[in-house]
Amino acid sequence: MNTIQFPNFLENLSSEFVPVVSSEFSKEDYIAIDLSENNKELDKIDVSSSEAFEGYIESYLVKSRAKVAYGGYNETREIYRRSTHFNQQNPETERNIHLGLDIWCEAGTEILAPLDGIVHSFKNNTNYGDYGPTIILEHTIQDITFYTLYGHLSTASLSSIKVGQKVVKGQVIAALGSAEVNGDYAPHLHFQIIKDMQGNTGDYPGVANKKRLIYYLDNCPNPNLLLKIAT
Repeated sequence: MNTIQFPNFLENLSSEFVPVVSSEFSKEDYIAIDLSENNKELDKIDVSSSEAFEGYIESYLVKSRAKVAYGGYNETREIYRRSTHFNQQNPETERNIHLGLDIWCEAGTEILAPLDGIVHSFKNNTNYGDYGPTIILEHTIQDITFYTLYGHLSTASLSSIKVGQKVVKGQVIAALGSAEVNGDYAPHLHFQIIKDMQGNTGDYPGVANKKRLIYYLDNCPNPNLLLKIAT
């Protein structure tokens, strides 16, 4: 399937908003948030502190009269510089361009499967600044197989899950983790769509560098094509 066809395929899988966090939130409860290097408001807080970052998100939601913040696909961020996991020695190889869609809401929020599928793999990715507990689902629709990744979950989310386990659209598959277990971030879901897992299990790069960006944007198209949070 070529670069043009797969995004079209994803877009045609849904005709309206598809929740991937608690079904208690409607589309109208969401607000876009800019966490890129261009947002100078972030210069005023210590982005290396998950507590300070959570305070920023909470105040943004209050100010916006919203319940959930979302965004970040193909967004260049400075926050990753706090962690050696993202290798900032060289501007060309520094991994700082986000490949998923982040959904910011409270720890403990239920995570929903947006499509039918099976559990492909899961893992607790414990590097500082990494995903923490992570689940990857495999979906085969119209003979096309692809994957969805759910990062920054609670540790309990991995306690009873099994590879090959069937899930149905709308099923609760996990819960959001707190900063203590989610890689030291304010609570949020990292949701990513992946065409080719490249042999990875329980993990897949969620942040790219400039050199590999074209490949990764092709392999990981915009999740909003499916979720339709923004239209």
